[in-house]
Amino acid sequence: MEGFTTVAGCEHGAGGASSGGGRPADTIRRVKVKMSSVSAQGVVERASAELSRRITGLGLRGRKRSPGVVERMANALCGPASTAAPRIPRRRRPSPRPLVWSQFILEERFLEKFFLYFTPNERKTLAQVCTKWRDILYSSPRWWSGLAAVLDCRELRSESGCCMQRFYNSVIRRGIRGVILISATDDDINELIKQFPLSAHHLHAIGLKGCTITDRGLEAILDHLQVLFELELTGCNEITEAGLWACLTPRIVSLTLTDCINIADEAVGAVAQLLPSLYEFSLQAYHVTDAALGYFSPKQSASLSILRLHSCWELTNHGVVNIVHSLPNLTVLSLSGCSKVTDEGVELLAENLPRLRSLDLSWCPRVTDNALEYIACDLNHLEELTLDRCVHITDIGVGYISTMQSLVALFLRWCSQVRDFGVQHLCGMRSLQLLSLAGCPLLTSGGLSSLIQLRQLRELELTNCPGASPELFDYLHEHLPRCLIVE
Repeated sequence: MEGFTTVAGCEHGAGGASSGGGRPADTIRRVKVKMSSVSAQGVVERASAELSRRITGLGLRGRKRSPGVVERMANALCGPASTAAPRIPRRRRPSPRPLVWSQFILEERFLEKFFLYFTPNERKTLAQVCTKWRDILYSSPRWWSGLAAVLDCRELRSESGCCMQRFYNSVIRRGIRGVILISATDDDINELIKQFPLSAHHLHAIGLKGCTITDRGLEAILDHLQVLFELELTGCNEITEAGLWACLTPRIVSLTLTDCINIADEAVGAVAQLLPSLYEFSLQAYHVTDAALGYFSPKQSASLSILRLHSCWELTNHGVVNIVHSLPNLTVLSLSGCSKVTDEGVELLAENLPRLRSLDLSWCPRVTDNALEYIACDLNHLEELTLDRCVHITDIGVGYISTMQSLVALFLRWCSQVRDFGVQHLCGMRSLQLLSLAGCPLLTSGGLSSLIQLRQLRELELTNCPGASPELFDYLHEHLPRCLIVE
């Protein structure tokens, strides 16, 4: 206290107004003021230190205790103390530079999705754009599913063996499982076997079109191809029925015989006897009779599901009887061009083939509205019906068809007696997605305009319809925006 007294005495002397030993009350008050000034300065210093610790993230650690006056001041000024370590911002990766167009069209991730928008047939052209596109398309069999390699043997005879070897390697690389040979001879068959030995366990399908190979050449190629399941012979006039009896193998599940002049009833007998697992059989032969279909037995009924008989002019309703008795499980049947089949034959089909999903009666001029009544009454699961060139069908028959709620595709091309009233019947078919009225001469724009009621249509064919005007097509495009309209 002596120091404080000295300070007070000095201040008192400076005032020059003391009396009788000084004024004690003023001295005590000044001492208190001096003490409070020193205390405030200490508080500020301590608060500064606490704030420094808070800012640098060094909060108090240890057991929990109640905060002091200084800590409460710091909490009020900058919030509660955090014991977590300060967050260090991560270093951002530099964003990749955008690709220019010339780089973008060679980017593999882009091309993998880009090629999905094209069909396998269109990808053949894309593979010729550049080596990058070719390498990507050749890298996976999924781009070529369902395609067959076509070889014109007349052109290949002038090619070197090295060139053909590269082609065969590309067939393996792309996973193409089918080959079509055009204008091949027995020598061409032997050359294929020699240059393409891997075909023995790679090719699943082969087609011979316009070839002059003999029974010997056919036997050689079928013996070589050990995993062959599909065989097509088109315009092979040197192949005989005896050749088929000699070389058909039980592995074949799909067989097509078209326009081979030596194919007749005995060939069908060979097919029925030698191919127990046959699933699909397509035949176009002008000399096949009803007796040929009698070769089929219940042995084939469990496997044969698709039967196409095109332009078999000698077939009659008796042949239809053989079909329904031997092959009751058919799901697809075509009698296109079988001009002797009548309404009675169609009635037999409708009553005995309840599993039919597709029926083709095109170019059957003896089919009338009565046949369509049988179809509408009995074939409740039919999804596709083709009646092209059935010239005796009228609006009455179309009315029968319109009651078939399962029908998805209907073809009435060149049905010359169908009028607008028949089209009005079709407008109630809510499952119909594909409709062809091409070549129907009696239809008018007014009748065709009612087709806008078929909102679910995906394809409409109106080619060669005299009543279809440009204004009609504009009207249909406006009201059926999701439908492909073939003009």
